Amino acid sequence: MARVTILGAKGGPAVRQGGAMPTALLVEMGGAQAVVDCGLGVTRGLVDAGMDLRHLAHIVITHLHSDHVLELGALIHTAWTTGLKTPVDVWGPAGLRAYWDGFMAAMAFDCDLRVRDEGRPPLGDLVRLHLLEEGAFSIGPISARALRVPHPPVTDCFALRLEAAGKVLCLSADTAHFPPLADFARGADVLLHEAMLPAGIEAIIAKTGMGDKLRNHLTASHSTALEAAQIAQAAGVAHLVFYHLIPADDPDVTSDHWRAAIRGQWDGPFTLARDGLSLEF
Repeated sequence: MARVTILGAKGGPAVRQGGAMPTALLVEMGGAQAVVDCGLGVTRGLVDAGMDLRHLAHIVITHLHSDHVLELGALIHTAWTTGLKTPVDVWGPAGLRAYWDGFMAAMAFDCDLRVRDEGRPPLGDLVRLHLLEEGAFSIGPISARALRVPHPPVTDCFALRLEAAGKVLCLSADTAHFPPLADFARGADVLLHEAMLPAGIEAIIAKTGMGDKLRNHLTASHSTALEAAQIAQAAGVAHLVFYHLIPADDPDVTSDHWRAAIRGQWDGPFTLARDGLSLEF
């Protein structure tokens, strides 16, 4: 059995009442559990999904935008205070070491005290950082490949293809329209692709009080729903899932709008992500 659970379905770091949480996934393949991205809320999402944090072992960070990495340190620390005593392997792009060193420096008082006062193993001894770059690597029993995708101005952002026990999961990470993703995702059982509805951008601009710079970033750095559907069609995937939704918390945008945006381009199985959704494949 293979399964992916959407812990956070929204694109962007803002959290609003009644809205989705930022990006995080729990992937279960080949008997292993891997967390992909650690946006705000990932720890609660994992617990609600039934994961025992003492067994946290594999984490992949696709890029260093805050909606993908903000809660990484807090997740690992919380697992440690829950009773984690075994190593955690973390893959991420250049800059991950600076993030982790900064987190450990900020938490030095608490970590040192808990080692002395509670007898815990030093947290720093449990975490093994690995540079994520293009090419193949292994996440326990999962065979993984990374592909650099365009997400300006971020230069180190990676799509992932994960394979185990005859199952294939591909996720786009954050990306502008990138036709090579179709070859990368070829024949996947599930493609999780970020998606944006252009009609929802102005509402986001209004909510945030931002202007042209945010508008330009969104249009230059993300894929529209139609473009994501074109990738899925060209790749011949079995199931298309939209995640990292832009917008994800606009009450005027419904699933019907997303389906209408891909009608005629993708007519296969389709799922719109929501927090807590689990898909077996």
